[in-house]
Amino acid sequence: MTRILHPVPLTEAAFAPFGTVATLPAAGQRVIVGPPENARPAVPPRLVWSRARAATLPLAVTTMERHACSSQSFVPMGEARWLILVAPHAPGGGPDMARAAAFLADGTQAITYRPDTWHHPLTAVSEGASFAVLTFLDGSKEDEEFVAVPVGLTVAL
Repeated sequence: MTRILHPVPLTEAAFAPFGTVATLPAAGQRVIVGPPENARPAVPPRLVWSRARAATLPLAVTTMERHACSSQSFVPMGEARWLILVAPHAPGGGPDMARAAAFLADGTQAITYRPDTWHHPLTAVSEGASFAVLTFLDGSKEDEEFVAVPVGLTVAL
């Protein structure tokens, strides 16, 4: 049986179990995105410039990822809408897709995933979008983990 998950607007309160939200400030002001977290002191921060492919909804979810030792911040570099899909840990390991949550963000919202947070790969909605991504990477297998999730969850507007 397929579960349909409808994204809700991204808010600080709703996203709090998974990380933080920063909203683009007014002209002449600034906001801190983060805070960055790193459990491996010898691993340096990396600023990555990424281009998310466009996805159309409904979207069948097939993959989730996590960064066990590092936070990961995403700052959109435009006004495109983007999908954020997160899940808590399942009792036996991996993401608990039955308790997944979906959010719809716009180009005025940045997020930081806490370390060890299961999330869907970066996904723009309707059109491609560019992002600045801050994370801690050293090229080891501890940088990131990707898992296939059973068919059965679809994100739709």
